[in-house]
Amino acid sequence: MAITVEQMYRIEEKGHAMGFLKKFMMENAGAAATRRLAARTDLASKRVLVLAGLGNNGGDGMVMARHMAGRGADVTVCLMGDPGDIRTEESSWNWSILEKMPSVRRIRWGDDAGDPDIIIDAMLGTGISGDVREPYSSAIRYVNSARSLKVAVDVPTGLDPGTGAVSAAHTSCDMTVTFHRTKEGIPSRPDLTGDLYEEPIGIPPEAEEGIL
Repeated sequence: MAITVEQMYRIEEKGHAMGFLKKFMMENAGAAATRRLAARTDLASKRVLVLAGLGNNGGDGMVMARHMAGRGADVTVCLMGDPGDIRTEESSWNWSILEKMPSVRRIRWGDDAGDPDIIIDAMLGTGISGDVREPYSSAIRYVNSARSLKVAVDVPTGLDPGTGAVSAAHTSCDMTVTFHRTKEGIPSRPDLTGDLYEEPIGIPPEAEEGIL
């Protein structure tokens, strides 16, 4: 069952109010996406680049970075802005963990990212509105020109998950892991999502009552 972005937002808020904090949702999302990726390819010694935005989508990518490092991957996280501009408490908390992990390299967009085997698109997620601007548009061009395995977290950047419309700049990925329930517009663009997986993240079913 596909749902709207607004319904997903309300479900998350209700789950949080019940005590299942958004921090837990983020942890479970990143862990689930890592498991899906590990089922596709052995992560040990793989060079992985995580493109992390400043919102919760980026936070999901930060969680993935930690889990992938734990599986033996060589992980670099490229934050798409200044750490002080991270917009949510959950993402800031996960960034603070990465700052204590020498096993994960942290860079800014424009720094040398090397030649990754895998790119994690955790840039904008469901919060997209209007055209994608810099530095994201440059990062999108980089992703699309790379020969890496490309993995979208929740939704490929530039794809509107509510309508299926795309910005002029958008990523085209090999696989997408979306969370709790698929948002309505995502299945309409298999050319951008690649293989699409829906993963539960522990939100109580009661959080859907009165919403779905």
